[in-house]
Amino acid sequence: MSTDVSQLARLSVSLPADLLAQLDAMVAERALPSRSQMIAELIRHELAEHQEGRAGAVLAGTLTLIYRAERGRVRSALAQAQQAYLKEVISSQHVFLEDDQSLEVLLVQGPSERLQALCDELRKIRGVQQIKLVTTTALLPPLHAHGEAEPASARRA
Repeated sequence: MSTDVSQLARLSVSLPADLLAQLDAMVAERALPSRSQMIAELIRHELAEHQEGRAGAVLAGTLTLIYRAERGRVRSALAQAQQAYLKEVISSQHVFLEDDQSLEVLLVQGPSERLQALCDELRKIRGVQQIKLVTTTALLPPLHAHGEAEPASARRA
């Protein structure tokens, strides 16, 4: 992601030497060209997490689940829970893992309260071992709605 240099602002930060050394090690491990990129990523992550707790904030993201399949009962319960959140669950991807485990990733978008409620519902399902919501304040473009005409700019001649 490139940023126009005229849109950049400078910030001076004082850190304890050991914290700076850890930051530099992380920058090196990730092969980033500068501390600034790492700090910007960390700030974006924290801002998204901060928005998760704000009422009415609309967020997009992924919800990752690890669960034991247990003869399909878990998958059925997960599908039922997701059905109550049709507006928020954009898509899902499922893969089988070793030892009767499954990995499912949901692409989600909606009010932060609804996304947290979805996490809470999925977390209650017996067999779900791990769940993680990762969000961003950047949103998906508007999706097609039933019965709405396609904008003229989107039509092909």
